[in-house]
Amino acid sequence: QVQLVESGGGLVQPGGSLRLSCVASRSIFRINAMGWYRQAPGKQRDLVASITSGGSTDYADSVKDRFTISRDKIPNTVYLHMNSLKPEDTAVYYCNADTSNWRNERLYYWGQGAQVTVSS
Repeated sequence: QVQLVESGGGLVQPGGSLRLSCVASRSIFRINAMGWYRQAPGKQRDLVASITSGGSTDYADSVKDRFTISRDKIPNTVYLHMNSLKPEDTAVYYCNADTSNWRNERLYYWGQGAQVTVSS
C-alpha cells in the first residue's frame, strides 16, 4: 500500500510564503498525475493544482500566479510553492496521486492532510 506523506504546513501571515511537500512511501509502477487539493471548514475538497507525468500543470483560478506545483520523479515527490498567501487560502491541504499498476488498474492515493493557516 502506497502512503503519501505530507509536510510543510503551518501558520503564516498574509503575504507570506510556504512550501508543501508530499513524498510517496515506496515506488509506484506508473504515476499519471499528482496534485494538491484543499478543504476549508464546511466546504468541499477542491483541486488547487495538478501536474501530469509529462509535466503539464493546471491551477485553480484562485491560486494562479501565486502557487506553483513541481515534481521530482526520484523519489516520487510533489511540491506546492505558495506565495502571496491570503486568509482565504486557509485550509487543510491534501496530496493526491493518480496511479496505474501493472494490470493497468487506476489507483488513487491521498495524504493525511497538512493544515495551512494564513492569519495576522
